Amino acid sequence: MIVPDAPIWIDFFRSGARKTQLRLLIDNSQLCMHPWLVAELALGSLPDRRKTLEYLDRLTPIRTVSLADVRHMIEARNLSGRGIGLTDAHLIASCLATPGTQIWTSDQKLGKVAESLGIRAHLP
Repeated sequence: MIVPDAPIWIDFFRSGARKTQLRLLIDNSQLCMHPWLVAELALGSLPDRRKTLEYLDRLTPIRTVSLADVRHMIEARNLSGRGIGLTDAHLIASCLATPGTQIWTSDQKLGKVAESLGIRAHLP
């Protein structure tokens, strides 16, 4: 399973970029979504807002991890000071808790962390 992060979705909503890759993941039942990511996207300007949020809510949910477990992961994996945010940390924890799940990101800092943990998806 692949979870695209916020910058991937923002690129898609703004310009239609990555439409082919996202469609392929959807068609192959490989796309999943984290509820924190939907909430983060809801803070922005979305096309056809109600319909878009309903669609994002219907995507396959990734397993969520408690905040306590995310905090433990931050310490255990030495993730402090690496330039990622709380939503990124939740995505990482969810991917680590769900073997075979990877993060698709264009964010350099999140990408480096995901790469170091073996959970970065390499999509064009």
